[in-house]
Amino acid sequence: MITIIIAWLVFTFLVKVVRTTVSTAFVIAAIIVLLKFGFDITPFDIWNKVLEFTQSAFQYIDDFDGNKLLEDVNQKN
Repeated sequence: MITIIIAWLVFTFLVKVVRTTVSTAFVIAAIIVLLKFGFDITPFDIWNKVLEFTQSAFQYIDDFDGNKLLEDVNQKN
């Protein structure tokens, strides 16, 4: 009997996960279609902007100098 209860719980959990995944996929697809037909922005344009953002974020992290920040804070005090 306990096996059936556990199987049912796992099944309902997986159904919720699949339902949420499909719902999210439809929302993303709707946004992409809206951008394509409303503003002539292609998925490749979006992907390039995402890549550009991540590259600039990593560049900012690489260029960050924590010691200089501490020196600036200490000089103000």
